[in-house]
Amino acid sequence: MSRAIVHMDLDTFFVSCERLINPKLIGLPLIIGGNSDRGVVSSCSYEARKFGVRSAMPIKYALRLCPQATVIKGDMEYYSNKSHEVTSIIEEVTPVVEKASIDEFYLDLTGMDRFFGCYQWTSELSSKISKESGLPISFALSVNKTVSKIGTGEAKPLGKLEIIETNVKPFLNPLPIQKIPMLGDVTFQLLSRIGIRNIQTLSEMPVEVLQQMIGKNGVEIWKKANGIDNNPVEPYTERKSISTEHTFDKDTIDIASIKSLIAGMVEKLSFQLRSENFLTCTVVVKIRYTNFDTETKQLKIPYTSFDHILTKTAVDLFEKLYTRRMRLRLIGIRFTGLVRGTYQINMFEDTTEMLSLYQAIDKIKNRFGADAVSRCSGTIIKQKNK
Repeated sequence: MSRAIVHMDLDTFFVSCERLINPKLIGLPLIIGGNSDRGVVSSCSYEARKFGVRSAMPIKYALRLCPQATVIKGDMEYYSNKSHEVTSIIEEVTPVVEKASIDEFYLDLTGMDRFFGCYQWTSELSSKISKESGLPISFALSVNKTVSKIGTGEAKPLGKLEIIETNVKPFLNPLPIQKIPMLGDVTFQLLSRIGIRNIQTLSEMPVEVLQQMIGKNGVEIWKKANGIDNNPVEPYTERKSISTEHTFDKDTIDIASIKSLIAGMVEKLSFQLRSENFLTCTVVVKIRYTNFDTETKQLKIPYTSFDHILTKTAVDLFEKLYTRRMRLRLIGIRFTGLVRGTYQINMFEDTTEMLSLYQAIDKIKNRFGADAVSRCSGTIIKQKNK
């Protein structure tokens, strides 16, 4: 039995949310991002994209391309609430849902065509989402996650597309290789230099050659180019928090060492946030004194997954929390109020240099391990995440 996998994507999600608040923005070129020249574009409207504006582009450069654009700082808490609203609508009627990001969903409708037409059912669901949330949404229905995701990209904006099994290859073949999910700029440049620019050419390459060229990911990219993807739709559960604790071998009163330890703990948790596509809005610090008295303090902050922001917050909380001249036996850090999203969509006040730095750090850590690189102020420790 063929699988029936739907990919749904809220069109220009941040922009659409802002237009719900202020309908006067409809039809205007709009940029969501930092409100200073050193910020970067988090999202932009289709009207702005016509001028070449793209996500992660410096605001200063974006305004050169589209000087008439309206720039809005954005509100991650509001966007998160709207995302939860859409999630609830989908979960209410769908057997298996995976929330891939703050504005993307995979639905497994396999077997439902015995009772409903899957395409018609999904069309009705998308209409329900738009009606109840006020947000535009596109979708594609196909045999696996890769093809349906590519299909949604081709259908947007406000598009609906069905790619049946026999049409998968004809659909994919003429598309540029950049359409393949997880095919990055470095791989694109490498393949382009040898004349591989569309999916058909890539799919016809011997898989062994591709693996030699780009390593272990070569096999996965070749499969995607051939429309092969057996990855299941993972049932969606919302993670509430991530945390870590460290119990000292000997109770301590060495404040400098404790602060260094906090920096190391936060750095690891922040990397975990980014790796799992989460942002946090609440930092909690816990301490336990030598007499087992335990105290906690928390602070709500704008959504982020950046070490330098979270470390400063955690250290400030510790300084306010540690009020007794008594040794400590335990320190704990917890991030709560998690929402789906990457650090690239939380760049309202940060610079392109900072974005590039975090991308480079994460690339090294993903390749060589979480301890491969760390801030000089942080203590490298083995932690037990909870």
